[in-house]
Amino acid sequence: MVTAAQPLLRARAVRHLGPNWYACVMGTAIVATAGAALPLPLPRTALTAVWALSLALLLALLAARALHWAHHRDQARAHLFDPATAPFYGCLSMALLAVGGGALTVGRDWIGTRAAVALDIVLFGAGTAVGLAAAVAVPYLMAVRHRVDPGEATPVWLLPLVAPMVSAALGPQLVPHLPAGQARETLLLACVAMFGLSLLATLLMLPLVFARLITAGPLPLALTPTLFLVLGPLGQSTTAVGQFAQYAPGAVPAPYAEGFDILAVLYGVPVMGFALLWLVLATAHVVRARRRGMGFAMTWWAFTFPVGTCVTGAESLARHTGLAVYDALAVALYALLVGAWLTAAAHTARGLVSGALLAGPRPAPAAPRPVTGRTRSGAVR
Repeated sequence: MVTAAQPLLRARAVRHLGPNWYACVMGTAIVATAGAALPLPLPRTALTAVWALSLALLLALLAARALHWAHHRDQARAHLFDPATAPFYGCLSMALLAVGGGALTVGRDWIGTRAAVALDIVLFGAGTAVGLAAAVAVPYLMAVRHRVDPGEATPVWLLPLVAPMVSAALGPQLVPHLPAGQARETLLLACVAMFGLSLLATLLMLPLVFARLITAGPLPLALTPTLFLVLGPLGQSTTAVGQFAQYAPGAVPAPYAEGFDILAVLYGVPVMGFALLWLVLATAHVVRARRRGMGFAMTWWAFTFPVGTCVTGAESLARHTGLAVYDALAVALYALLVGAWLTAAAHTARGLVSGALLAGPRPAPAAPRPVTGRTRSGAVR
């Protein structure tokens, strides 16, 4: 029996549910899609089940965030105007795109190709629209409403700028399902345009993040896992150029299709090299932070989706170069991804059950009262 108080309790439970929670959806979906292309006979049923879980998480979070906006509009607006939280609105776009892309990769085994294409078209369209809006709105708010210093730069600032790159990487797989001619070429070149948009914006923002790390020292312990977010644009852009090369034949004229094949290798190899360098650097910072007492926070989900994009990037390079070393790299990174996902998922489930993750921020401790000595008669010494 549902009492009148239960809807109110549900509304209160989501008051502190921020847009960063969409990272759970992204991190889960990438486990399924990255595993589908590995040179290992992973059970498709298990991958499809993981994708179905990501779809269920997406639907649950969309409902919870709708409840949040309906009952806690003040908090939602505060998130939007908070420079530490606003960039996470890019996660909504990437969650929609990741689940949509997974529908065509593994979800079709469960719902059928026709339904998978329809679902991907809806989620790709919505995710791309949200991602482009976030890529403009969040930097605009940072310039005119937020007050940030260079010393406050963190990899979180990259999130809204990476969202169009996810569209660029996942959009090409819809190309064969469109009518031949203008429709296919338009979609493919639109993905190339979003690749350029996201890449150039990332190249503007990344130096700020790196300079802050070098000049101001390590990030706060809770934010240290966000260093892995830098892997996102690196792995996803490598994946994107590989997708362009795969789906360009039949969509664009032959010279351009051949050019995409060349780009996939000449761009992907050096960028993946830098991604591996950053992976080692970020891991060293995380080990240091862990030794200094870094506990679980939702930022641990940064260990999942960005690493997953490096898995798909390595898989792309394996296809286009034929080198076994990239197959081995993809397998090793996928093992890291699965371990990170299991760890983050277990801690998140435990935090939800205990209520700790949905609790409000702790109030600052009260200042200690001055201690005064008194004589037996009550006079102050």
